[in-house]
Parts: sequence; C-alpha cells; structure tokens
Amino acid sequence: MDDDIKKVLYVQTHGRDTPERSATPFFLATAAAAMDNDVAIYFTMNGPQLLAKGAPDEIVVPKAGGGGKELAHFIEMALDMDVRLLVCQPSLDLHGYTMEDMIEGVEMIGGAAFNDMAIAADAVISF
Repeated sequence: MDDDIKKVLYVQTHGRDTPERSATPFFLATAAAAMDNDVAIYFTMNGPQLLAKGAPDEIVVPKAGGGGKELAHFIEMALDMDVRLLVCQPSLDLHGYTMEDMIEGVEMIGGAAFNDMAIAADAVISF
C-alpha cells in the first residue's frame, strides 16, 4: 500500500434507537475515502441494527428544522466511495442476526481481525 494512503477505522456502536447518531460515521468515512484514504466502518454492539435489511430505508436521520434523509442515502454514498462495512460476528448473535439479514456489501469479521485493523490504522474513531 502507498505510504501516503492513511488507514481510517470508524467504530459504530449505536443502533436504531439513536437515529441522530447513525449517519455521522458514514458521512465522515465517505469524506475520508474521497481524500484517498483506506476507510472502513466496524459495526459492533447495536451497530449491526443499522445494516439489517430494511433498516436503512426505515431509519430517518433527523435534520434541524424538521425532515431528514433516510440512512440508505448515507450508506450508498459510503459504498460508492469503497468504504468497507464490517460487522462484528458476536454482535450479530446478540441481535439474532445472520449475514443473510444484512444489506449487500457487508463483511463479517471477528475480534482478532478488528484488533489487527485497529493496530494498523492511522486513526480509530468511535461513535
């Protein structure tokens, strides 16, 4: 990998019950990828709820003054910029999900792979 390319790892722990906290990791990851960085978002604890089929279209990210956009908008932007969406296997179990319940483009990794990524990252940012 090019030495100029930085690795940025975002960690999303929030789920459906806090829609106001759902879009920021996607937005920031998209911006980081647009700056030619290697970017991934790791979904753990309640985070996998955001990636369950149907959820991105049902979750509306609130906007000051009313209205908002569906979470799907922010996910599509991130995927278009090649942001990797990584889900924690034990967190899938926590919510009774399998990989078949996840939207297209999601990869599952375990704790060791996450730790390796975090150690190798130039920045780890959690939400």
